[in-house]
Amino acid sequence: MELKSENRAFGGAQRVYTHDSDACGGPMTFGLFLPAEAQDGPVPVLWFLAGLTCTHENAMTKAGAQAWAAEAGIALVFPDTSPRAADAADDDAFDLGKGAGFYVNATQDPWAPHFRMWDYVADELPAALAQFPLDMERQAITGHSMGGHGALTLAMRNPGRFASVSAFAPIAHPTQSDWGRKQFTAYLGEDEAAWAAHDSTLLMRQGGLDGPVLIDQGTDDQFLDKLMPEALAEAMAGARQDGAFRMQKGYDHSYFFIASFVEDHVDFHAEALFA
Repeated sequence: MELKSENRAFGGAQRVYTHDSDACGGPMTFGLFLPAEAQDGPVPVLWFLAGLTCTHENAMTKAGAQAWAAEAGIALVFPDTSPRAADAADDDAFDLGKGAGFYVNATQDPWAPHFRMWDYVADELPAALAQFPLDMERQAITGHSMGGHGALTLAMRNPGRFASVSAFAPIAHPTQSDWGRKQFTAYLGEDEAAWAAHDSTLLMRQGGLDGPVLIDQGTDDQFLDKLMPEALAEAMAGARQDGAFRMQKGYDHSYFFIASFVEDHVDFHAEALFA
């Protein structure tokens, strides 16, 4: 584990680390915000998974979550979105390859040797964080777009791990969307049965989450046809899911949208983490 940078922020510290990843077959980078309370002992953890084309840096520098996490006494973890090894496969398209890991374990060539983002976020990175003053018994998770997809599927497939889950404009029904079918075919193969475990709408129909969920979606999002929020909203209603799905009038897909509502999301998670 190598400390790449450290900046004082809101009484705490925003750090960036690199480490060797077995899951991703090379070096990986993540951001870690520790509030002032971490100097006295372990603090709860909120994961923030980013979207297509992003690295660990986008949400870390643009979402504005640190101010509210510091106020609540919560740590923030900002993982990368894909493997970055020099020999990892890539594609000219922005929505496949590096920057587009989709939080799955690839089974198909040429992706399988490195694209194991599910294992990285679900198992390897949490284990690597054991050296920091983090209370891993109190975790919550959020994400944007592709990261919202990752947050929802990780929470539903790991019952009991996360006290709460939220998402900003998640890719809600990837098995039926251009943002999903293309990537799942490449990473997981032609058998659509293997895709279902990575579709939050299908997982919600099977029973949903054991904790509360908060989803914000802008009405002027330029990618609404690919996100398919209506499918997830309907599935939440059918599952009688504890939570809220909010359509925010006039907001788009950008980090201006995220920054506008991130206080609500951090407060939402703080309530669950300190319950």
